[in-house]
Amino acid sequence: MKFTLLMVFMLSFFACSNESASQKIEVKTQLDSVAYAIGWNLGENLLRDSLMMNTKIIEEAMNQALKSGEAKLNEEQREEVMRAFQTMMQAKQQEKIALQQKASVEEGKKFLAENKNKPGVKVTASGLQYRVDKEGNGPKPSSPETTVKVHYTGKLLNGKTFDSSVDRGEPIDFQLNQVIKGWTEGVMLMNVGSKYTFWIPSELAYGERGAGQDIGPNATLMFEVELLEIVK
Repeated sequence: MKFTLLMVFMLSFFACSNESASQKIEVKTQLDSVAYAIGWNLGENLLRDSLMMNTKIIEEAMNQALKSGEAKLNEEQREEVMRAFQTMMQAKQQEKIALQQKASVEEGKKFLAENKNKPGVKVTASGLQYRVDKEGNGPKPSSPETTVKVHYTGKLLNGKTFDSSVDRGEPIDFQLNQVIKGWTEGVMLMNVGSKYTFWIPSELAYGERGAGQDIGPNATLMFEVELLEIVK
């Protein structure tokens, strides 16, 4: 959570600080609605980050500032406090990411170790796993510079679909050397007209960086791919 978000939280809290806890807050104007939305969202952020702040201190400090009262912490002390706070929150976030990465690696390894023994599943030297769902009789892509047209559905190991040209009803064209390594290798195994399922280890997918909101760091991915055409 950034310093600016904390300041917005303070402002939103002050907006309703004159209301007794037992009184019903009335949201009448657009600014009231904005204030309530900000307060609610940032309150959720504080809870998510396990920050149970003393709101009475926040109210007191804001009242002192607005009335030009004497500050308990001078400007230099306040800046030092916030720098230390941000450092602490960044460390917590990094620790959280590291734990997520470790859990994702272990999940992927366990899944692939079990999946490779299932009927029809083959494993390449790189660790890519695939299954031939339908074998076509057209040509294969000749090189990584080949442009192909495909239909695909991408899923996480929990079954959630994160992307699908099938759902959009529109296949896509792409050059094989412009996608993740697992796709490049996998599609080059296919004849036009084939449909394969790929299980792609994280190192052949998006690795530690992940991709978008759904694909986390070190995620093993599953793709159902149909090779429709070699474009050029």
